[in-house]
Amino acid sequence: MIKGVYSIYIREWKRILTLPVHYVVLLVVPVIICTIYALIYNNKFAQDLPVAVWDESHSPLSRQFTFMLEETESIHITRQVNSYAEIEALMKSGEILAAVHFPPRMDNDIKSRHPTTVTLYANAASLVTSKLIYKDAAQVIITAGSGVILQKFVKTGMPAGRAMALVLPVNLHSWVLYNPRYDYQAYLVPGLIAVALQMMIIMVAILTLNYERSLGTLEELRGQAGGSASVAIMGKSLAHLSMAWVNYLLVTCIMFPIFAGGLIASNWPLFVMYTLLAVACIGFGMMVSSIFNDVMLACDIGLFYTSPAFVFSGFTFPRWGMPWFDQYYAMLMPFTPFLDSLFKVYFMRLPLLYCYKEMGHLLLFIVLTYPVAIIVFQRKLNKLVVQHA
Repeated sequence: MIKGVYSIYIREWKRILTLPVHYVVLLVVPVIICTIYALIYNNKFAQDLPVAVWDESHSPLSRQFTFMLEETESIHITRQVNSYAEIEALMKSGEILAAVHFPPRMDNDIKSRHPTTVTLYANAASLVTSKLIYKDAAQVIITAGSGVILQKFVKTGMPAGRAMALVLPVNLHSWVLYNPRYDYQAYLVPGLIAVALQMMIIMVAILTLNYERSLGTLEELRGQAGGSASVAIMGKSLAHLSMAWVNYLLVTCIMFPIFAGGLIASNWPLFVMYTLLAVACIGFGMMVSSIFNDVMLACDIGLFYTSPAFVFSGFTFPRWGMPWFDQYYAMLMPFTPFLDSLFKVYFMRLPLLYCYKEMGHLLLFIVLTYPVAIIVFQRKLNKLVVQHA
């Protein structure tokens, strides 16, 4: 059996290197996709976002606020405006993403401790950038406004500590973990590459068995496997798994160091979870390939299955916020448990012990898909023998 598996393994590698539907998807496309994804987020951070100021206060305090806003990482003051209509027009044209309005008599209201409202107009159509602008603007306005009152108390002779306790009775200190600078490249690129690799592994695996029939090489495969579907599927699976490892090394040893400045090939928990993802994807592809003889139909099923993986995985929107049926649908794709483990072993650097649920989920895919593929394909090989008898 081992000799037969090895023979199929070598045969499948030759097919991978010679058939365009294999080597283009497995060797050429990953390089292109990794490069494109990395270059899209090459700037890493959302910095110097265009913001306008509508200053009706025209005071030293409003000018100080404007200066402090400009000093933040996300905000860059690009325009001075004089009305809401002007803000709306600039936002619609894409010239600004937000605007800050300082009302008349702001200085006097703050110093006399009367309520005053500084308004932030943000374009929430761009969700992430609007939240970054809001975070920095809120921090500046609250800090600067409290500083004015603090100075007033200190000038009256109040001790600085007591004045601070009156101005800010609760001091909040935030500590952002795992992606403190909201780095787009470090956060989005690994997930995007993983979902792309899942799609490529499944789509090529879908062609492993039924494409033999299309090329007229099914009899050759049966003879080389000794008529055993398990030998044929095991040899092909090992070849495609080793190809998946090649792509893993490409991403972690070449692409990631070049674009993200780090080497993650030594992250063994990530390698284990990626291996389980690859085996689960290959198993699903083999199952579809064994059931459907029509190559186009099988590929359509693969595309239908893999296309929504990123949306339903919870990478950009939490799954618990989705309807219950969408949550169940998300769990029918191998990428979902892999993504959960990616957060743990890649971003949080946790040991593999914390991924036992995700490992069990991926193993369930493997246990269910491979037996179906072997049983169905064995029947087709047996029919092939009967036809030639």
